[in-house]
Amino acid sequence: MNYIHKVFILLCCTCLAGNIAVAKNKKVVVDPSGKGDFTTIQAAINSLPDSSEQPVTVYIKKGIYKEKIYLEKSNIILEGEDEDGTVITQAVAREEWLCDHPSDWGCATMNVNGNDITLKNLTVTNSYGFEVTEDRLIHCPNDTSWNHEKLIKKNSHQMALRTIKANRLKAIHCHFKSMTGDTVSPWNVTEGMFYFKDCFMEGGVDFYCPRGWAYAEHCRFLAHMGEATIWHDGSAVEDSKTVLKDCTFEGYDGFKLGRYHRDAQFYLLDCTFADNMADQDIYRKVVTTNVIRWGHRVYYYNCHRKSEHDFSWMANNLDKAKGSPTYKDINAKWVFGDRWNSLGE
Repeated sequence: MNYIHKVFILLCCTCLAGNIAVAKNKKVVVDPSGKGDFTTIQAAINSLPDSSEQPVTVYIKKGIYKEKIYLEKSNIILEGEDEDGTVITQAVAREEWLCDHPSDWGCATMNVNGNDITLKNLTVTNSYGFEVTEDRLIHCPNDTSWNHEKLIKKNSHQMALRTIKANRLKAIHCHFKSMTGDTVSPWNVTEGMFYFKDCFMEGGVDFYCPRGWAYAEHCRFLAHMGEATIWHDGSAVEDSKTVLKDCTFEGYDGFKLGRYHRDAQFYLLDCTFADNMADQDIYRKVVTTNVIRWGHRVYYYNCHRKSEHDFSWMANNLDKAKGSPTYKDINAKWVFGDRWNSLGE
């Protein structure tokens, strides 16, 4: 047996041993100090099989991980040691990313295209808007102008969490943070199902913008700027919807609750709004050529401003929704049906 054959066999055995360890323990540890299985999150993800019958946990010790994450495998749990102490961060403006890439896939701090993904006890930050305080003129190879220069604005879209094809994505005790728009962008309008619990989200325009089916409970939303806090795209399937239950909304003086420019369906239950929120119902974006087939579908139940009088548009109106669901009807099971039965922590 020659040297090359020996090396090949050694490498195969090493990979097999690693897969056996994962299959046996269902857990790998990331520790920046070198005391775990890996020092980076992406290396841990790369070591896993594309999918497995049982969830595999990547346990991430406290630390600041300056990584761009690509998670394109399935049935994986990314679990931090501490929500505030386990921080994944990048500074990326979407428009600048497009100068060097053919599409905007990858412009987020965490880019997820796998199914059955759980995020727990993590902070995921796109820090561009916190670090860059002025607009920047940069060389942009993909720009069509004669000198290939592009102005990157400080309030450019800055995604912390982004999906395109992911389904059954769950986030629990997570902090998603950017200064401007599209902070949390779970985008799978045809079949995507997304669940958020006890999360803190902050950003600018449309910074929580799910497509498809979404359910958020006990979450906090903080608006830094922009024309709306939440957004929804339910244009592919009439039944798709976004539900927010027992959530709080706060932000700059006059911040607006939400908007849409495609068919959408909003349910807000037991939500609390800061007194400085604008007197503006979730509204249809004025400039749009999209045909709205199913009308204005925005529904409230037991929603109030924190201490001031409530606005008239937040009055209970579940009876106006298709099927007239009651408050007791509306839960995660009602949103996802039998397509997702594993929502337990």
